[in-house]
Amino acid sequence: MAPASQQQPPTAAERRGAAAEQRAGTAEQRADRAAATAHGARQAGDCPSCCPYYHEAVELIGKRWTGAILRVLLDRGMRFSEIAQAVPELSDRLLSERMKELERRGVVARHVDAGPPTRVEYTLSPMGRDLETALEEIEAWAQRWIAPTSRRRT
Repeated sequence: MAPASQQQPPTAAERRGAAAEQRAGTAEQRADRAAATAHGARQAGDCPSCCPYYHEAVELIGKRWTGAILRVLLDRGMRFSEIAQAVPELSDRLLSERMKELERRGVVARHVDAGPPTRVEYTLSPMGRDLETALEEIEAWAQRWIAPTSRRRT
């Protein structure tokens, strides 16, 4: 082995590998982190991560006007024009787009009565109905924190 003064400096790959080993810690520390993660606990210094299913759900119901549409459908099934009246300022084009997406995702069911006249009614599917508790909690939160100061409950 060459004396320390004659050793070559570590290559970039060697430095990266050493840094990775240092970050990973001992095998025992890695096993502890894996066990804690499996049980839902976080170790100090771990970065929190967002569940991809949660993220997708929030993106779906958080789209502009979607929450309002779902909220009015909680009360009863409605025709397109009734939803448009119940959610002021929502354009027919955007309502149509949102209803198609909610139907495609299985949150809303579309029922066609051949008539005459032909009537279409939208209701929440069992999947959409399952959002009721979450939507009611959001509404209660909004009443507490978003409502004008004079109406806020303390």
